[in-house]
Amino acid sequence: MEKNGFCPLCRGRKSEGTTTFAVDLGSGVIVVRHVPALICDQCGMEWIEDEIAGVLEKMVTDVRTKGSIVEVKEFSKIAS
Repeated sequence: MEKNGFCPLCRGRKSEGTTTFAVDLGSGVIVVRHVPALICDQCGMEWIEDEIAGVLEKMVTDVRTKGSIVEVKEFSKIAS
């Protein structure tokens, strides 16, 4: 991923930050706060690196398997 480059949508600058990731599973919802991402300073578009996306995908699978209705997690606590 091109770090700190330009947004392909609006040509704003991408910079490191965090975002909130949420998925509606139909039977429940998972929300993960403080996910590392690149964020456009002009249009707000967000990009999550493949490694981070892999962690999020595992979390979604775990919540789906548990059958939770609502789960809210902090990414920083999971990654440490």
